[in-house]
Amino acid sequence: MKTFSVPVTFSFSGVFLIRASSMTEAKEYVDHHCGLVLGGDIHSTLDDEDVEWDFPCHPDKRIGPDRVS
Repeated sequence: MKTFSVPVTFSFSGVFLIRASSMTEAKEYVDHHCGLVLGGDIHSTLDDEDVEWDFPCHPDKRIGPDRVS
């Protein structure tokens, strides 16, 4: 038996719906307050009335050297 290194990229695409005074502020909120942890869940430190999200449960998977870096 041999051991092989197989490059893999898992990609989630969705949206955060953010209440903010501008798109710049909304992007800043997402950058600083929203995230995803493998084995955890999508999370935010914003108040529930200021954020909602829509992401699929399963990621896109790419196998091989043409993966996105």
